[in-house]
Amino acid sequence: MDKNCYYFHTKDLSVGYKGKPLIRDISIGLHKGEILTLIGPNGSGKSTILKSITKHLQAIAGDSFVEEISVKSLSYKELSKKMAVVLTERLRPEMMSCRDIVSTGRYPYTGTMGILSEEDKKIVDEALQKVHGEDLSDRDFLSISDGQKQRILLARAICQKPEIIILDEPTSFLDIKHKLELLTILRQMAKDENITVIMSLHEIDLAQKISDKIMCVKGEMIENFGTPKEIFTKEIITSLYEIEEGAYNISFGSVELPKPVGEAKTFVISSCGSGIEVFRHLQKEKIPFYCGIIYENDLDYSVAVSLATEVVTATPFEEITDEQYARAIKLIDLCDHVIKTDFPIGKSNKRIEDLVKYAEMKDILECR
Repeated sequence: MDKNCYYFHTKDLSVGYKGKPLIRDISIGLHKGEILTLIGPNGSGKSTILKSITKHLQAIAGDSFVEEISVKSLSYKELSKKMAVVLTERLRPEMMSCRDIVSTGRYPYTGTMGILSEEDKKIVDEALQKVHGEDLSDRDFLSISDGQKQRILLARAICQKPEIIILDEPTSFLDIKHKLELLTILRQMAKDENITVIMSLHEIDLAQKISDKIMCVKGEMIENFGTPKEIFTKEIITSLYEIEEGAYNISFGSVELPKPVGEAKTFVISSCGSGIEVFRHLQKEKIPFYCGIIYENDLDYSVAVSLATEVVTATPFEEITDEQYARAIKLIDLCDHVIKTDFPIGKSNKRIEDLVKYAEMKDILECR
């Protein structure tokens, strides 16, 4: 990693508590406007890394750099003009309106009395507008919801006019609507204003969609750092979270529960995503099943592979072979129930019609 080409980078950074390293040799390199998300199990050290970057914790070794300027060398006031922080600790301010909270983001720029100028007040207004928080301005901060609080805290960070925003689990306690709103604001800020974002997330599906870079945090060393395409593989995610029950679904960026165990007596004929609901219903009911004949680029494929006892697959854009057809027939002969979902049958998958007729002849067909 060539550090000189990055806007923000770390060098030989080790973090921990009371002089004892928890994670060593952390190497981060980011350009302006990039979003880095830290993912990993609970207690793996994501928050420790963020707090060490922001000087909330003293780094055990090494340093972080903004435009080649050492973070260690900056005073807290100087640092607050370059870097804004939104941590997970719950604020409990007494008798402060949301506008009061947002206004504290201007303190690095005010005198010792903390009196805001007209320009400062304008910046506060603009920050509230960005997070759609104008209607919250006069409300007591402690009286609003968790999602609204996160928006106000983000507005406070925006008020600092930072070049980097650090957020520790900003989507915690939020419903899906407010998660999407918050991440959309961050994405717009990164791309429209060239602000670099470094955050931790538990929702790996959202991390995959919003991030430019991903860091996997687990153990004493950072094992994986790269683009979402490089990181979100079945092997890396399964290893990172030590998934033993169930499976990580690459196509959907989500996890599937463990496949049913036992002898399969049900066969599912599906395609085009029509079988996913059926697969998950059978899993919930603990009913083992076979599935086929599915093309390897089909929407149903990744979920079927995760949940079915066996999947008969076909090569994309090619006709179903005699061998694939024969295997499907053999599995149907082991079953007393065949479920056929609603999907189109064309030239390449024409032999699906023969499977359906065979199940109908055996009087075990159910069409859905």
